[in-house]
Amino acid sequence: MKILKEDIRRTYNMASGNKLKKIISCYRSPGVHAVTNIRFGQWIKKQNFLIKIFLKPLYYLQFYLIRTRWGIEIPCDTQIGKGFYIGHFGGITISSAAKIGENVNISQQVVIGVSGEGEKRGCPTIGNNVYIGPGAKIFGKISIGNNVKIGANAVVYKNVPDNVNVVLDPGMKILPRKIRV
Repeated sequence: MKILKEDIRRTYNMASGNKLKKIISCYRSPGVHAVTNIRFGQWIKKQNFLIKIFLKPLYYLQFYLIRTRWGIEIPCDTQIGKGFYIGHFGGITISSAAKIGENVNISQQVVIGVSGEGEKRGCPTIGNNVYIGPGAKIFGKISIGNNVKIGANAVVYKNVPDNVNVVLDPGMKILPRKIRV
């Protein structure tokens, strides 16, 4: 469960205070609970039939509680890289067909889903080191590059290159970003 350690470590590093306060912050974080359940579901999928029979109901119970209590709906079938961080709870829905890279931050009210028809039907592929702001909606068979920041309430329905910011203006606008080295 090395990947889960990386997920929790990101939350720990973003928390403020001494070591005890950071541990308590991680323990109380709905994002950590959701990510732990996702990784638990992914672990169960790799186990033998007997373990699946006994532990899958526990996964589904936790999934239901997280979805109803905190509004985070991310199935364990979603491909998510290490360092996944959910900053705030509420209204987060991610399709099981989505592919999410490493060190991705998700804010509240984010939807990443399926859209389109025929060959254009699909779900987004999101690169590494991506920040997705509150209320952002990302849908369709598109690719989001690495080192991208998606602003609050942006609706992303086109491919996005690496190293840019995406903002609502009142439609989608892609702006180049200066990288500090």
